[in-house]
Amino acid sequence: MTRLGVFVLSLLWSLAALAEPTLQASVDRTRLEAGESLELTLESQDVTQFGKPDLRALEGDFEVRGTRQLNSLHSLDGETRASTRWIITLLPKRSGSLRIPELQLGQSHSQAIELQVQQADAQRPDIASQVFIEATLDSTEVYVQAQAVLTLRIYHSVALYDDSSLSPLQLENAKVDPLGESRTYEKDINGVRHGVIETRYAIYPQQSGALDIPPLTFTATAADNGEQPAGTPRVGRQVQVSSQALHLSIKPIPASYPKDRPWLPARSLTLEERWNPDPTTQPTQIGDSLTRNVTLRAEGLSSPQLPPLPATEAIGLRRYPDQPLLRNEISERGMIANREEREALVPTHSGELALPALEVTWWNTLQDHLEQTSLPARTISVQDNPALSAETPVGDNNARPYALWPWQLSTLVFALTTLLGFALWWRARSRPAVLRAAQAGPSPRTLLDDLKRACQANDTQATRQALDAWARQQPETLAEMAARFVPLSDALDGLNGALYSESGQNWHGDELWRAIGTIPPAEQVLAPTGETGNLPPLYPK
Repeated sequence: MTRLGVFVLSLLWSLAALAEPTLQASVDRTRLEAGESLELTLESQDVTQFGKPDLRALEGDFEVRGTRQLNSLHSLDGETRASTRWIITLLPKRSGSLRIPELQLGQSHSQAIELQVQQADAQRPDIASQVFIEATLDSTEVYVQAQAVLTLRIYHSVALYDDSSLSPLQLENAKVDPLGESRTYEKDINGVRHGVIETRYAIYPQQSGALDIPPLTFTATAADNGEQPAGTPRVGRQVQVSSQALHLSIKPIPASYPKDRPWLPARSLTLEERWNPDPTTQPTQIGDSLTRNVTLRAEGLSSPQLPPLPATEAIGLRRYPDQPLLRNEISERGMIANREEREALVPTHSGELALPALEVTWWNTLQDHLEQTSLPARTISVQDNPALSAETPVGDNNARPYALWPWQLSTLVFALTTLLGFALWWRARSRPAVLRAAQAGPSPRTLLDDLKRACQANDTQATRQALDAWARQQPETLAEMAARFVPLSDALDGLNGALYSESGQNWHGDELWRAIGTIPPAEQVLAPTGETGNLPPLYPK
């Protein structure tokens, strides 16, 4: 070949190289051991190229652990050049001879790189043996929906960077709750100090049979204690260790457990109650509000598993419950569930009120037998309250027989006063009109105006006071009017609920005011069948 031909070929080769910019590839090392990672660097100086290299060709023999992109400017022989580098962390999937294939970025291709991945020497205490993981269960056999505690401890005798990660625990037919944050401490093993990272999980199997807990993988970068030039990137080796697979046997609900009770498998279960005020130390009157707090506490369960407690039911007692409070505590032995129920109890009768015992059935998983935990029955002595205008609760269908005597007596008094008033009216017809004497106290109309303003302001306390004052001016008691007029009875129930329960503060007085304004006169109740005449209202508008 002539010199001219050689020159032409060289020129064409240079033009082709300029037309198709190359993608340079390099690795931090070509020989490594199984479980170690390496860094692949791809560099391009083509500023017109956008995007990132196609890494799909690596998926066969490598696991891509991360990718970083760096843009830089540098000067060479007085010329400024821009470059883009991609640093790719790779973890070989097998040992032996591996090949990083050609990678493509636009029209550019990188060169292939050959690697040698050796099996780790089990006799040499290398960095892989200095990091290991241990997984244990507090029990290999539990009941369905009972708690099993899985503890993972990662031991390392070398320093680790802060990029460590643990694969998530995902189980079918089981509920998993982390038991707080991971904790770290140190432990001496055969004279070597190890750092320990401990993570715990509460596992609640939802189906009887066998439950397999797969291995969990811990990945971290171990620091290299050797010397390195100042300003260079950190040097370390990535390690990856896995725990052993564990097996858990799940037992079904025992046949001796009551079918009509919720299934509660727990290590321990307690019931506690608090009163404010305490009816055993302070006298209780009709209309007083007693707050009762009952707390169910179970070790080895989560709070959503705890069932609602039986309601406090007793004749002569109104109950206004609040929303239950659920919370979990974490102890050395796992989860502790708490369910707190609060209710306001308002006596409506005097005498002895008998509260029934409160009982919870559960299965003791430590001693493997059925148990009952209960609060004893309680008797509350209730006294009459002179400040109340009515002794019979509004709309109370459980009134005792002797509570009818005050009603009968008031009806008789009302009938006598009506006859006396009619006689006086008949006698006054023949006399000339005279000016009325000024009233010593507030007029019924004034009391009604006060009641209206309190209702429109939605003020429960002011409404109750105005209602009692207005009722004392009426020929009937408040209980008698409510007994024959259902809308008034319903409105009073709403007012009492707002007064005695924290959950009923959003009270509106429109319903009560409408009921007061539409109370039918007592004479209409006694009117014979077929009579169509209406008596004038007590307070005409």
